[in-house]
Amino acid sequence: MRLAPRALCSAARAAWRESFPLGGHDVARWFPGHMAKGLKKMQSSLKLVDCIIEVHDARIPLSGRNPLFQEALGIKPHLLVLNKMDLADLKEKQKILRHLEREGLRNVIFTNCVKDENIKQVIPMVTELIGNSYRYHRGENMEFCIMVIGVPNVGKSSLINSLRRQHLRKGKATRVGGEPGITRAVMSRIQVSERPLMFLLDTPGVLAPRIESVETGLKLALCGTVLDHLVGEETLADYLLYTLNRHQLFGYVQHYGLGEACDDVASVLKRVAMKLGKTQKVKVLTGTGNVNVIQPNYSAAARDFLRTFRSGLLGPVMLDRDILQSLPAADPSQALGPGDV
Repeated sequence: MRLAPRALCSAARAAWRESFPLGGHDVARWFPGHMAKGLKKMQSSLKLVDCIIEVHDARIPLSGRNPLFQEALGIKPHLLVLNKMDLADLKEKQKILRHLEREGLRNVIFTNCVKDENIKQVIPMVTELIGNSYRYHRGENMEFCIMVIGVPNVGKSSLINSLRRQHLRKGKATRVGGEPGITRAVMSRIQVSERPLMFLLDTPGVLAPRIESVETGLKLALCGTVLDHLVGEETLADYLLYTLNRHQLFGYVQHYGLGEACDDVASVLKRVAMKLGKTQKVKVLTGTGNVNVIQPNYSAAARDFLRTFRSGLLGPVMLDRDILQSLPAADPSQALGPGDV
């Protein structure tokens, strides 16, 4: 979404922040260490698994993945599913795929599990990966078991339910929610296909014990991988505003009818709160006694701002644009693999 020409010219002239103040944030507090228990449980289930599907958010395709997955889960065949493609700006999709290929990830699919986009590609690709794996010994057992892993709230359960809709014409087998922590334990096997006979193991979201930077932590938090209150709703709203303005994505101005773009989060949240009627009475002590003053509810406005972004109502966003801009230009001699779609 874009501004009207006059407002856009004004926004283009504005001096948007070139950096976000990252000091003072305790990232370790955002990402609880108890998730290591989930990773150990996954490792104990590995002997049952023929292939691993890692699900990640397409808005952060190059950052925020848990580096311990590859180390802890061995050399099983691996498919990376970049979900929520409908919320991501994928104009530089080929650049994303080239970078992932340089990191050894040749089997990548972009999906939208809400509308089942590209879901039919998953099972054929998994079947091919397993068939080409020297570790797989078929014997008389003609069924496949796949483990679904990823950081919290990227759509692991939604992928399982989408596969069941596509291949079994059945409804939900796993709970789905808009906040992290819905899946609490490695579950029983869930059938997703009859031919081939395939079962998936849903697993709890597991974040890395150490996040590489505060900004990576903020990107993960914007995508809903941790509870908002751990970071601070207004801090997240400020980082979102900073990101949208830097990328010249001014859909929030139109959505909330603000008239013009602004880089001051207090001013934006105040206007959002007033537009939505999110106000609260506050008693103020004056020289003549207590006076009730109507004030904007900044926290409620921040929550609505984040919810609107996560619903895609502010338009598609690529939170890893800074990383993409720093990558080298394409090498025309390097071709993408058949699974890179």
